[in-house]
Amino acid sequence: MRIGVDVMGGDHAPHPILEGALSAIEHLHDEDVVVLFGDQKIIEQGDADSGVDTSRVEIVSTTQEISMDESPVDAVRQKQDSSLVQLCKAGSKKADHPIDAVISAGNTGAFVAASQMYLRRLPNVHRPGIAAAVPTFTGTVCFIDVGANIEPKPVHLAQYGVMGKVYAERILGIDNPRVAIMNVGGEEQKGTSDLKDARDMLRDAPDINFIGYIEGRTLFDGGTDVVITDGIVGNVSIKLAEGLATGLINKLASEIMKADPELADAFKPIIKKFYKDYDYHEYGGAPLLGVNGVSMITHGSAEARTIENAVRRTRQFVDFEVNEHIVEQLGSIEERTTVG
Repeated sequence: MRIGVDVMGGDHAPHPILEGALSAIEHLHDEDVVVLFGDQKIIEQGDADSGVDTSRVEIVSTTQEISMDESPVDAVRQKQDSSLVQLCKAGSKKADHPIDAVISAGNTGAFVAASQMYLRRLPNVHRPGIAAAVPTFTGTVCFIDVGANIEPKPVHLAQYGVMGKVYAERILGIDNPRVAIMNVGGEEQKGTSDLKDARDMLRDAPDINFIGYIEGRTLFDGGTDVVITDGIVGNVSIKLAEGLATGLINKLASEIMKADPELADAFKPIIKKFYKDYDYHEYGGAPLLGVNGVSMITHGSAEARTIENAVRRTRQFVDFEVNEHIVEQLGSIEERTTVG
């Protein structure tokens, strides 16, 4: 397997990205190769300093970068020799020597656009969606979509239910995961017509453990395993959870220290474990489900361990044949609306 990494993408790029990609090699299969896209001099220096087996590293030299604040579509069109675009081009099945997976911590909009443009879609997928693994008080929940599709049609939402179910089963290890649609209430009459249409599609779909609607307040109490949302609600939800978790942990540690420094020392291992359990760096990245390949989107503030975990999660994605199962199970959704 050849796994491509955008070395120049991310708030802290390139050095932490490069370090994480190289350190991940020891966790991969013996035949796996990491392909690094970006400034050749920087990559070669980092490669030399790392001491890793250079036979398992390939370098694709690029001359441009896409910044985090650039217009996604314009950037992809105008910066054809950027590390992000060249990465996605190499992920295309039409490439001369295609890579099997692409990973970037760069401009999310540009990465989603380039992934869809060059990797294309799996059979029967109408719109890919980003699936994020979110830790809760009772386990990990799959949120889909968290930013790729801000105006989904009912069939898109229904397909997210199928793809999220596959991801929860294959990657999160949840048996017969419960699937729910995020709504303003659990009552049948609540929600938009699009949500109701998506609900009806999922109810009729075989092999989907669809439990109906779910409210935001029950997400962290074990109410479901897969949450279906539009891209705006999903993105806001996970960032709100991320900020709240970090703030609560820091506040708790601060208050214990103020009250009793000796007690704070006793609590330090507990605080560290709690922080690790809710630390997004530990989850690596969020896949863009529905593209014909593996496109792993990592947090813009990715550290070396974020990228290392993203590479490992990408290998797992292929090992557990997530895309193959998505294609197989999408046949359970019968389109009821016209897709533009």
